[in-house]
Amino acid sequence: MSIHLSAPAEQEHSPHSLIPFLQSQSQSLLTRLYQRPSACLSIFRLLAPLQQQIVMNLLWLESAIASSTMAAWVVRDAKRNYDTALLSLFRLHILPTSPVKLALNPTFKSSMRQSLTGGGATGSFGVPADMDNSYSPMTVEALDGYALERWETILHYMVSSGTGQTSLRPSKDVLFLLEQSGLMGSHNGSFQITSSGFQFLLHSPHAQLWALLLEYLRMAEARSMDLVEVLSFLFMLSTMELGREYSTEGTNSTPAAVQTQKAMLSDLRDYGLLWQRKPSSRRFYPTRLSTTLTSSSPPLPTSSGPSSGVKEGFIVLETNYRVYAYTDNPLQTAVLNLFVSLKYRFPNLVVGAITRESVKKALANGISAEQIISYLIAHAHPQMRKNNPLLPVTVQDQIRLWELERNRLKSHEGFLYTAFASPADYQLVLNYAKQLDVVVWESGAKRCFFATAEGHAHIKGFIERRTGAGGEV
Repeated sequence: MSIHLSAPAEQEHSPHSLIPFLQSQSQSLLTRLYQRPSACLSIFRLLAPLQQQIVMNLLWLESAIASSTMAAWVVRDAKRNYDTALLSLFRLHILPTSPVKLALNPTFKSSMRQSLTGGGATGSFGVPADMDNSYSPMTVEALDGYALERWETILHYMVSSGTGQTSLRPSKDVLFLLEQSGLMGSHNGSFQITSSGFQFLLHSPHAQLWALLLEYLRMAEARSMDLVEVLSFLFMLSTMELGREYSTEGTNSTPAAVQTQKAMLSDLRDYGLLWQRKPSSRRFYPTRLSTTLTSSSPPLPTSSGPSSGVKEGFIVLETNYRVYAYTDNPLQTAVLNLFVSLKYRFPNLVVGAITRESVKKALANGISAEQIISYLIAHAHPQMRKNNPLLPVTVQDQIRLWELERNRLKSHEGFLYTAFASPADYQLVLNYAKQLDVVVWESGAKRCFFATAEGHAHIKGFIERRTGAGGEV
């Protein structure tokens, strides 16, 4: 048996954003996490194809296998990728670090087997709620609409904050998470999107969701939440059935776990990952945002937001800088307004132009020229995609030139040192300032230099010591 692998294809597979976070955790924490079958199955889904193949080859073995035996199954061209895959599994503590024998972590192996074959009564995959005929069940279409509304409220607030264009406002906990993630921040006295936030809008909804959830995981300890319980609940949601109602009872036993789940139910409602009839309800529905957390299926198939992908391109850009956006979506219009001067709005069309002023406004808000160009490329209309190059070169170059124009002058707060008694004194003080790495500008001909404000106290003290010692500085 050989593990045949296309090396280029495997190299192109970048790890899921959650994998490095899990690899940074302790072995004891991961072993606790691996006690949950749903967690093991979810993590398995996030692994690269070669890593999955290694796990499946070892899953049903009752004893360890020699590393040399496994290595003999690998074709020569894929040896480097195989070693990288093993290293990743070592860091996840799915495999032991022994270089001689290979065997799955016993806890992971037992839970993974259970996830595939069934059995047990741990409630790891959720506890379906009993039928309640007192109200109508939620439909999948209604859940999709709810998730889309909650998610686009967050994105719309990001791009419209400080402009007064939206009355919808996420909860204070969501706003705190956006600030902690660096996606939004205070700018000129208002809460506005950052450069990282604009880059965030260029990502797929799946990547956006995990970017926020990773920050949520990092905040767990500060909020006195058990990280294992937080991860377990997210993984449990990812294995649930869309359109089915689940009970909040029976999934956890310890008081700390129940408290963590209660807090998460409130938080995840704000993100649109689950729906409850009322906050105190003991039932909930997972939405498509949560059931696709560890799958490749789109989290919002009905989304028309700015991150819907290339297939939903809606922007036409002409060589005269005129922009035609075939959309009636308020969120897409708000994103365009960040760097386009909008002129007219019709039922399904927005017309505007990229101007020096509109680009300067975007640059002032931390959005770079390359991010503007990337957004235009990512959402270009199908008709535009017949062009080569896709965007007019003159427009691309002009956007970059406007950025260079803004960046050609830089201001520094500091002090100018001049009127030295001799060239030797000037050189002596200048060399000292250079050692401190505080020199911004120097002129040997004029015998003066400019240093930052942070270094002034040290330079002043050096000059005073030289003068007190009889020097002529």
